[in-house]
Amino acid sequence: MAQGRLVIGTKRYSSWSLRGWLAVRLAGLDVEEVVLPLAGGSSPEVKRLTPSGTVPYLEHDGARIWESLAILEYCAEIAPRLWPADRVVRAHARSVGSEMHAGFRGLRMAMPMNILREFPGQRRTPEALEDIARIEALWAEALAAHGGPFLFGAGFGAADVMFAPVVCRFLTWQPDLTATSKAYVAAVRAHPLMERWYADAAAEPASWLLDKYENPA
Repeated sequence: MAQGRLVIGTKRYSSWSLRGWLAVRLAGLDVEEVVLPLAGGSSPEVKRLTPSGTVPYLEHDGARIWESLAILEYCAEIAPRLWPADRVVRAHARSVGSEMHAGFRGLRMAMPMNILREFPGQRRTPEALEDIARIEALWAEALAAHGGPFLFGAGFGAADVMFAPVVCRFLTWQPDLTATSKAYVAAVRAHPLMERWYADAAAEPASWLLDKYENPA
């Protein structure tokens, strides 16, 4: 019997849901998965099922967690391997993940997540390009220090969870990237959990599609 539930939004579009879902799956939590269509704004069903009216939301073994970074940290308490074991390296990984959580609004606004479409060359605003340059610098530093293929070594960890939706955005909008960034994008996309997320997104009902994401101006 499941020990709780994870409420997430449409896998095609919901970047924050992807982070929560990856953390839960990497930690091996036994929870029911509830996927809700997003309405392009506030959803009554999301408001009904979650304390904050947002996704992702996790209930597990008596705990209620409604913020993606909080869900990630909860999962890391159960599976400490999600963060690097070394204190100094772990501090670096947390800094990288927190910067992603708090910033890069230019990229988010210009290049929303739609993992099953491609819009190469579009929406390359100055703000988005500035964010992309910073992201590439973060990636390059971590990959050089720890040998890849993921940000902090051989294992797909918490920092990679935080940047997984950025990988999705880059695959959709196809900005110019360095060879190092392209290799990292390919490694993340090839992870079995990402393969599963993409397959689930492709199976979602056509009625869940939102024109503003399918036909961006």
